[in-house]
Amino acid sequence: MSKGPRRARAPLVLLLGLVLFASVSCGTVEKGPGPVAKVSFAAAADMRDLAGDDPDLFRGACEAVRAGGPVDFFVSPGDIDPPDVVYYTIRTYLSSQMIWYPAVGNHDEETVSDMAWLREFNPDGSALPKIVNFGPPGTVETCYSFDYADAHFVLLNEYYDGTSDTGAHGDVGDALHAWLVADLEKTAKPFVFVIGHEPAYPLPDSETGRLRHVGESLDKYPAHRDRFWQTLASHGVKAYICGHTHNQSASKIDGVWQLDVGHARGYGDTATRSTYLVISVEKTAVLKVYRLDLASGVYVKTAEIVL
Repeated sequence: MSKGPRRARAPLVLLLGLVLFASVSCGTVEKGPGPVAKVSFAAAADMRDLAGDDPDLFRGACEAVRAGGPVDFFVSPGDIDPPDVVYYTIRTYLSSQMIWYPAVGNHDEETVSDMAWLREFNPDGSALPKIVNFGPPGTVETCYSFDYADAHFVLLNEYYDGTSDTGAHGDVGDALHAWLVADLEKTAKPFVFVIGHEPAYPLPDSETGRLRHVGESLDKYPAHRDRFWQTLASHGVKAYICGHTHNQSASKIDGVWQLDVGHARGYGDTATRSTYLVISVEKTAVLKVYRLDLASGVYVKTAEIVL
């Protein structure tokens, strides 16, 4: 009599064990979201007419980026004239497959051949990879946004006046600002970067203290500049990446980083050291600043900042 119940329990225990195993197995399968996708990109600008095959000029920066490890793409916030030579240098000395997103600078917008090349580089505003939104009429090819992994990038043509892509003098005017707001409101990406040529706040070089282009950048139109910066802050933009001054700086202003890439002219401009940035985005965004050591000819890391 006593053995019967014990025999009856065995299948029940086995059944409970199977249920427990199944629940544990299901818990293992039904994990939360995986790790955030990683993206790494380089930024350098203002090399202008010092691109080409000379290792002492912009070529040296490209070779240093290559030696530092792979990046997904290359961003240049303006003054890249002539752009065809800059693109040649990137593809020859960094990677033949490198994706390049160039912004319009003041020296580019004033040069007819530069603008013709840049328009042809991105015909109809969607030729470059991963573009999700092209610019308003009049600057479709030179103003756009793109997504890469968990980051959203907005590339502004600050010389757009609402009609022409060369009509303004470094400004985020009404038409460009309206387009920017609409673009930022569409993205759900956790990391957002905006790229344009002129700084909102011209700042001194991080090493020499040299200051240039005060009152000759976006600060020339303070009401528009302030509106632009408030828009970046209210939409959670991580950083505004710019150039123009040839001074490298990184400063957090009202919650938004302004990253001035300085210049990448190598020994062609030694008033401040030649510079490129590498930004890696995964669970956080990390900036690394590399500057040319004038004695050795090697680019060395001078700063690492969690943005």
